[in-house]
Amino acid sequence: MPHGLEKKQQAYSTAHCSLSASNYAIFAAILVIMAHKAGFVNIVGRPNVGKSTLSNALVGEKLSIITSKAQTTRHRILGFVNEDDLQIVFSDTPGIVYDPKYGLHKAMNGAIQTALEDADLILYITDIYEKPDDIRQTIEELKNISTDKLLLVNKIDQVKSADQLEELVSLWADEQMFEKIIPISALEELNLKEVIDEVRSRIPEHPPFYPKDELTDRNERFFVSEMIREKIFLQFKKEVPYSTEVIVEVWQDEEKLVRIGANIYVERPTQKSILIGKGGEAIKKLGTAARMDIEAFLDKHVYLELHVKVREKWRDNPNLLKGFGYNN
Repeated sequence: MPHGLEKKQQAYSTAHCSLSASNYAIFAAILVIMAHKAGFVNIVGRPNVGKSTLSNALVGEKLSIITSKAQTTRHRILGFVNEDDLQIVFSDTPGIVYDPKYGLHKAMNGAIQTALEDADLILYITDIYEKPDDIRQTIEELKNISTDKLLLVNKIDQVKSADQLEELVSLWADEQMFEKIIPISALEELNLKEVIDEVRSRIPEHPPFYPKDELTDRNERFFVSEMIREKIFLQFKKEVPYSTEVIVEVWQDEEKLVRIGANIYVERPTQKSILIGKGGEAIKKLGTAARMDIEAFLDKHVYLELHVKVREKWRDNPNLLKGFGYNN
């Protein structure tokens, strides 16, 4: 028990020695709640610097989809690390878009802004290829936020020399806005223990925000739709993945099988043709790849049915964006 809490309990015992055992147990339980630490640790950064890889590694589960393409993550996804006296709520966020072209991009930036505002600790993640001048707009915004900020310099497994890394860390240190700078490799999980230790030391006392037996704030339907969208990013090129949205419309959980029906929304008929492919070959390949991941995720046989529908300019349609879960 922390020293301060022990002193409180001793003082209480001395002054109220006549209390019943049940009342004392209640007070002890209150002390335990007070000793519990919980907080929001929000991961922000530009597209493709490794936010989702880091988030998955810190939580210990794959909650965010990962591809080599920028702007894969569109939603803010919470993942929980739970211990007896601790709950860390890690928040993966979309990549910061400086010149948003669509309403979708503005909604993604809105999710980032919310994450900055409710954070108990900000993990700003950059990589060895990015320099402070590349994100000057973000740096100026972060300087106006009083929340503690740690800088994580990712992809050090790709660094050419120790001198290169030392020079880059020095460049970031000159900004004088981060409590600590930690070089990491999220992919190789290098120095992540140091990150966790720093996070633990900065989490405030607070009861848990979420039930201790939960891992995330998202439901199974969300993750299934993300798995399908991940396969679209991996299978198709150019603009097609960025013009698609996946919504699970049918979910029938039977004894030995889950029947899932999902709609893939695109903006143009030509994109629909590409997704379906000649003789339906492309959509069949997509469904097979997605079904394998979904079955592993649900630990159950899955019957997956995919349909492609056109919704012109959905990325700029406020009503459709809201219906697709972009509320910012």
